[in-house]
Amino acid sequence: MSLIRGISDRQSFPVGEMTANAVDRGTATVDLNIVDEIVERCGRKPEAAIPILQAIQAHFRYLPQEALERVCQLTEIRPSQLIGVATFYGQFRFRPVGRHIIHVCHGTACHVKGAERIQEALERHLGLRPGEDTDPEGLFTVEKVACLGCCTLAPVIQIDRSTYGRLTPAKIPRVLADFLHAQSNGSHPSRGPSAGDFEEGEVRVGLGSCCQAQGSAEVYRRFEELVTLAAVPISIKRVGCVGMCHQTPLVEVVPRRGKSQVYAKVEPDDVPAIVHRHFRPRKLWSRLRYGLNRWLDHLLGDIDEDALEPQSLDVRDPPVCAFLGRQLRIATELAGEIDPLSLDEYLAHGGFKAAERAVKEWSAEQIIEEVKRSGLRGRGGAGFPTAEKWTVVRKATGEPKYVTCNGDEGDPGAFMDRMILESFPYRVIEGMLIAAKAVGAHEGIFYIRAEYPLAVERVRAAIHICEERGILGDRVLGTDFRFHLRVNEGAGAFVCGEETALIASMEGRRGMPRLRPPYPAEFGFGGRPTLVNNVETFALVPWIIRHGAERFARLGTATSKGTKVFALAGKIRRGGLIEVPMGITLREIIEEIGGGALPGRRIKAVQVGGPSGGCVSEALFDTPVDYEALTATGAIMGSGGLIVLDNTDCMVDIARYFLRFTQDQSCGKCTLCRIGTRRMLEILERICNGEGRAGDLEVLEDLARTVSAGSLCGLGKTAPNPVLTTLRYFREEYEAHLRGECPAGKCSPLIRYVIADQCIGCTLCAQNCPVGAIPLRPYRRHAVDDAKCTRCDTCRLVCPIGAVVVESGGRVVAYGPMAQTNSTTSPGGPTSASGGTCATLPQFVPLSEGRSGIVATATSQNSGRAL
Repeated sequence: MSLIRGISDRQSFPVGEMTANAVDRGTATVDLNIVDEIVERCGRKPEAAIPILQAIQAHFRYLPQEALERVCQLTEIRPSQLIGVATFYGQFRFRPVGRHIIHVCHGTACHVKGAERIQEALERHLGLRPGEDTDPEGLFTVEKVACLGCCTLAPVIQIDRSTYGRLTPAKIPRVLADFLHAQSNGSHPSRGPSAGDFEEGEVRVGLGSCCQAQGSAEVYRRFEELVTLAAVPISIKRVGCVGMCHQTPLVEVVPRRGKSQVYAKVEPDDVPAIVHRHFRPRKLWSRLRYGLNRWLDHLLGDIDEDALEPQSLDVRDPPVCAFLGRQLRIATELAGEIDPLSLDEYLAHGGFKAAERAVKEWSAEQIIEEVKRSGLRGRGGAGFPTAEKWTVVRKATGEPKYVTCNGDEGDPGAFMDRMILESFPYRVIEGMLIAAKAVGAHEGIFYIRAEYPLAVERVRAAIHICEERGILGDRVLGTDFRFHLRVNEGAGAFVCGEETALIASMEGRRGMPRLRPPYPAEFGFGGRPTLVNNVETFALVPWIIRHGAERFARLGTATSKGTKVFALAGKIRRGGLIEVPMGITLREIIEEIGGGALPGRRIKAVQVGGPSGGCVSEALFDTPVDYEALTATGAIMGSGGLIVLDNTDCMVDIARYFLRFTQDQSCGKCTLCRIGTRRMLEILERICNGEGRAGDLEVLEDLARTVSAGSLCGLGKTAPNPVLTTLRYFREEYEAHLRGECPAGKCSPLIRYVIADQCIGCTLCAQNCPVGAIPLRPYRRHAVDDAKCTRCDTCRLVCPIGAVVVESGGRVVAYGPMAQTNSTTSPGGPTSASGGTCATLPQFVPLSEGRSGIVATATSQNSGRAL
């Protein structure tokens, strides 16, 4: 066991350097009986390596050396394999951790909205020194993750299983305090829907990941409490994602009589007003008890429900109509209407009708022919014709055959698969069942990211329910056809989205791609024919079988049929999960559905297709959503992430961000991918640090094309795409960096913070500076100590008059949120805040006596209203 001991020793703290709490957290004693039980449950074959490691870490919260040694004693897993797997996947840890783990999302949407600043704020607040990830008390451990799939709420963190979105550095102390308060109160996850006589109607509460991150679970619990108290016969029903993530938490009231009503951004305190408005207790004792409770709430000042005005939505409202009107739901049909785990509801809406037809009435050839006539292409990114892949698996020799659902949605900025798995698990199961009949498979595997715990939980529950009801098992739907499903959790490797790497991971090995051919369709899991499709592809299949191939084929373009689900996020007014017909333009998605740029901003690009995609400039927004059309721009469709970027985003930094990601996630097998992306990243780091050299751009472009041409798998071949597209469409930003300027004011070494003459000495910047870089000078103009400044941006955000500005290359490149740009600003941009004249800023007057704060009145000729 020397290999295990050596690796473990190198990745663990010496006991003498750990606090007593850290020792208590797991280094003192390891109960090997637990390991024995885990091995008995997971198996002893090599393919059980990852589930065993996940189970050990779930119990001990890290991988103790003694536990790993015990696994090798009990199983056929060699020490080299066990350590090779444990060190390859980002999920596994060799050091004890705090009682709670904070996962900081560094996905694309979170990156452009300040994930690095959130990370820094957490580390400062917890007192972490460089190289540390756990606070001295052993309470919290901070870890970076590639993406949590809540992109519309960016920036996001997840503490254990509680998710918090739309964060700022200033909110971090309150978020941690709120989490600890909830823990001390014994808060529990939301329960399932209530049962009973629901003759008055139902209340639908969105309980997807994004909704819960905004507090919908608390809203759900408050409805349950109040309805129980009032004894009103209504159902409080959980539903999946509605797609309008910018309006969460969403609540829909559906009375038995009358018009339904949707409420947006609902807080727990809004619940009494909603219940009182739509439902009243019918029994005398219930009315008395409910009235007494409301009177006590008023008396104690806890709530004034008459003053509450929950924000109601109407589908006829222009913003709502614009968001929903262009959409066509197929994969996301019935979004926000059904309980994700209610099989009866799914059946009532035609669920498993397509599977029943395929299993009982159609031959395998008929199924494949129907899918072929529909024109369905794989929605995982490459767009390979689905029927062709199914045909290859059908004709391949070898038994057993497998159907695999690729739910390893590792693209930062994408959350389509997460939403579909959380909201429509039965639909994906039905698609897999149809595919199994078509290709002759009797076993299926869901491969789902471990970072999606709610998706894993709901899929496992749905499989169990289907087995109990005879939809899965040895006699599918009462026939002789058998089909069994199970779930494999990913362990944190983006490369496992590539199908050969995914199969290696399912076999308990490092997720390293291999040369093709042979393709998995002929030589896949366990060396047997394996069909691999992604979540959205399977979700579309039941609709095609139920409604006919022709109806699906009528949608879209000549080469790209049907609809596509996109995750729309970034610098946009209305983000969310959308499903639109193929052929719609990027401009229609961004400006009509998404509502366009944020106030005072200008959209300049959209990042399409994740790390393997590219940045498409605003000039190309009339490009249709079509596989070939997007490829012509230098991007790819990808799995469906759309991150909107505006004039505050640095395109060189965006290219560096994606290259950091792909370089970090490279499996290391290819020299060109492993070394080439490293050399490219070094050049981009130099450029962003203001140390660029003549000829760097030419070398960078040449390296990018070489890496793309010579890499083995799709990750390596497409890793240079963000660099090539930003060089192609935003070369002037690269050239500005070579001159020592960052036009967007993002690259820290190239910017400095300056406080302009308009400063009124309110001291807010000094009070909020986390590193003391602004001396406190009441009623006088403040100044920033550039040597101490960490460029955290806090001072600019808190300044009430916009006097804090960002300079680069002697020019102001970013104003505070309250600044008003003068219409006479020169085309070349505003001049230095320290040297020239700035755009006119608002003048401020003190508040009346007895009040604190500042009233801002704009002096611009265009407006005389209070800011």
